[in-house]
Amino acid sequence: MKSKAGKHIYTFLHALMWIGMALLTGLVCGGVGTLFHKALDAAGELFYSKAWLLYLLPAAGLAVVGLYKLCRLPVSIGTDRVFESTREEGGVPARMAPLIFAGTFLTHLCGGSAGREGAALQLGAGIASAEGRLLRVDAHGMHVLEMCGMSALFAALFGTPAAAAFFAIEVVDVGRIRYKALLPCMLASVCAAYVSRVCGVMPTAFELGEGLLRYDVSDLARICALSVLLGAAAVLFCKTMQYSHTLFEKYIKNDYCRVLVSAAAVVLLTLISGTRDYNGAGMSVIRRALNGEALPFAWLLKLLFTALTLAGGFKGGEIVPAFFTGAALGCAAGGLLGLDAGVSAAIGMTALFCGVTNAPVAAIIMACEMFSGRYFAFFALAASVSFLISGKCSLYHSQKFLETKYAWEKEGE
Repeated sequence: MKSKAGKHIYTFLHALMWIGMALLTGLVCGGVGTLFHKALDAAGELFYSKAWLLYLLPAAGLAVVGLYKLCRLPVSIGTDRVFESTREEGGVPARMAPLIFAGTFLTHLCGGSAGREGAALQLGAGIASAEGRLLRVDAHGMHVLEMCGMSALFAALFGTPAAAAFFAIEVVDVGRIRYKALLPCMLASVCAAYVSRVCGVMPTAFELGEGLLRYDVSDLARICALSVLLGAAAVLFCKTMQYSHTLFEKYIKNDYCRVLVSAAAVVLLTLISGTRDYNGAGMSVIRRALNGEALPFAWLLKLLFTALTLAGGFKGGEIVPAFFTGAALGCAAGGLLGLDAGVSAAIGMTALFCGVTNAPVAAIIMACEMFSGRYFAFFALAASVSFLISGKCSLYHSQKFLETKYAWEKEGE
């Protein structure tokens, strides 16, 4: 009985310790996430108000590469390093946090096409890694703490704490959800989302019309057809990102030359297109698509802009551009299929996010947090189809597939 009592006391104290570390991570990441969100918003506003900032994109690229060289980190280091750190000892280099903050700010300030969630994952993991070293957390605890940091920063930026928590514990290894990290990640996410909201950062949420889709065979068949198209688009998105990086690294060996070519291409494309809709994150276009207004080829142009930006060495993320691509394609294709264009855009965001990240649970929860749960079944259906169609394609090279996606295949095939 003494032995059992001792075990219970140890478990209770261990749980209290993790609750404290999760809340501390949430507080710190919530504050940093708020600062990061406001900095990127200010950068975006400046870019759209000062036309000449576009022509400073090459200088911004040189500054980003120079900062990474100065801190002795490879320019290519990114979210994949964060995923690797959750499996291996050593943790994420703490200096990644200020570097990704500065690099993403410069990218957005001068019109690079990128999101912010990749930066959030790296920033959160870097903060958590520094916290873990300070508290002398062991290797196992460091892995969980880094997932807490990832989910907390994600929640602070988007205001979707449940999706952020599940994304962090689901995305690293497909087929394995790390339930041991669920409570710490959820606590950190909720705490960070609360801090950011108190500081004036509103959650990412959109209004959809009511009664626009029915649970009948016709609508379900159309949603499945749309989801197959979006799953194929997810494959195209991942392959484009992968091959653009490969081509840039193969043919342009020097990091400084690479970022200059990337910047010049983005500036030239911006001038040719005659609009700045495809620079930055593109949230304004996402909102228009959710209102049923999107150009038929807007999704393809955003994909091109983003591939050129990130392949050259600029910093940011791919998820918001994936939202843009999914919303624009869903809006255009859904209208052709006879579905409501706005709801189709929301389905497109959900399905493409799932297809490129292979995180179906997080995608479905995120859709409910962003759009409410009225169309939950349709979001779940679209995510499931896209997850199946995208196969082993992924934005993240370090993501491992521990299980096959297909019921008719044996494990290991």
